[in-house]
This record gives sequence, C-alpha cells and structure tokens, in this order.
Amino acid sequence: MTDYAVISEKLKAALQLTASPVAVKFAKTPEDIPEGIEEIEETTRHCRMVFLAREGKVFYAPDAKHQCGGGAWALGLREKGAALKTGQHYFKLGKYSTINASRRTMEAVPALPQENYATIYAPLEKASFTPDVVIFFARPAAVLKLAQSTLYRVGGRIYPQFSGIQSVCSDAAAYVLATGQPNFSLGCDGSRKFSGIGPDEMVAGFPAEMIEEIAENIEKVTKAPGSAQAK
Repeated sequence: MTDYAVISEKLKAALQLTASPVAVKFAKTPEDIPEGIEEIEETTRHCRMVFLAREGKVFYAPDAKHQCGGGAWALGLREKGAALKTGQHYFKLGKYSTINASRRTMEAVPALPQENYATIYAPLEKASFTPDVVIFFARPAAVLKLAQSTLYRVGGRIYPQFSGIQSVCSDAAAYVLATGQPNFSLGCDGSRKFSGIGPDEMVAGFPAEMIEEIAENIEKVTKAPGSAQAK
C-alpha cells in the first residue's frame, strides 16, 4: 500500500512547505465514507475545506455543507445553477465585460458529472483512504519544483488550464480527476478571499496516481546542480 505519510514528509521537506498537501476523495454514496471520518460541522466553501485539511483536519462534506454553488457543481455534487449557466453570476460580480463573455467562460470550466455524494479531505500524511487528487497551496518557487518533477522522467511541456475563477474546485480538482493530468492555477478571488490561501501562494493539483513519483522526483530536482534550491 502507498505510504502517504512518507510521501507527504518528502514533499514538505523538499518544497519547504509550511503546511500539508491535501488528499481529496470523492464519495458517490454514504457507504463510501471511510469509517471514523466525521462530517464537517460548518457550512463553507471547498477551497476553505482544503485549507482546513492543510492545517490538519480530517472530515467529509456532503453537498449541503458546500456553501459555494459553483464549487459544488464543479465537484459533481449538484446541478449547475441558472445563474452559472447563463453567465449572470460572474457578470454581476464584474468579472467580464458582457454576459456572453461570462457565459463562454462558464461553458469552458471543467466540471465532474453530477454523481457525487460528498467530498473527503485530509492532510496527505493522515489519509486513511486512497485519494483521487492531491492539492497544494504553495509558493511559486515550490510550484516550479512540482512542475519540474512532473517533467523529470519524460520531459515535454505543461499546459495549465485556468481562467481566474474556480481555481481550487475546477482547476485543481475537477480538471485533474477528469483528465488524469496535473494542473497549475493562480488561484481566484473567491479562494483568496475565503480560503486562507496566501497572497504569495499558487494552487496545484495532481492525480493521486502520480503523487508517489512526484515525491521521488522532487528530491532529485531540488538537489540538482542547476536548481536554485541545490545545497
């Protein structure tokens, strides 16, 4: 079995993280909730839930505990609301010059099928379940090393997907799970306002299947002669 505690320690040490990577799992039924994991008491946003897990909390959140409708939709917990479908929501928030610009963006935002019951969160080292995705809030220098670790084995280029909205729910979770590809995002106004993500931090999401290799590669790229972090 994958030792997530060891993987987390490697990542935190090599990237000089002040908090944990976060394991996120999607449960389709109540029976999919691992024994011993309690429902979150507060109603809040997915991005805030990731922050709480980053700080050490383990919990699950059914749809009713997700405060953000856009996040709940992107995570496959509820149907897309009318204001999101038409673009009205983000147009009213002043994000776009026209409602059509807002609608086009919303039509391009990745979302999971509406078939999930709950989301489950834990610091990676405390995960008693096999996660679907692993999310990082980290400084740009650390995200650079995550990007280099992604390319270490076969090379190539990375093509991040983001639009400045729904960064933690769509960019770092839904897109990653749907495509099996890591993604890097700048965060969004909502996550920066409500979650606790720092102004000097970015967002990155990885499919859980990649995280062991990333942890192995991270030690190599941070110690490489050409690395700014090389000792």
